Amino acid sequence: MTSELRAHMPLTDDTAFLLARANARSLAATHAGLADHGLRVRSYSVLALAVAEARLSQRDIAEYLWLDPSQVVSLVDDLQRRGLVTREPDENDRRAKVVVATEAGRRLHRDAARSVAERERETLETLDAAEQQRLRELLLRLAFPV
Repeated sequence: MTSELRAHMPLTDDTAFLLARANARSLAATHAGLADHGLRVRSYSVLALAVAEARLSQRDIAEYLWLDPSQVVSLVDDLQRRGLVTREPDENDRRAKVVVATEAGRRLHRDAARSVAERERETLETLDAAEQQRLRELLLRLAFPV
């Protein structure tokens, strides 16, 4: 679609639509990059948090990713079945479990992260480095308002 035609299309002044469309493009590219690793964006996100060594509970992960806790249970179950994460007792709450990456999970995450970075470069290639940085800053403010 040419920029002239795009300028006359509906919804181009609708921020929610533009965010959703940009997100859909980004997700499609990222899913394609993760396919060779047997991951999808949500499972990759859980694995990334487990690799970060923050020792987050499933509830913490659900809150951070804005997912229903039952979705996170399913994601962790799948990653655990694949030997990529384990559930360990939380040192601060004996009733809770934290999600921790295994060595295999760390290796897979390292490889998958390279694929994700490449897809992100492709998705954002129409923006220069300063614009990309500014976009990240703005999205961070929208995603985590203070």
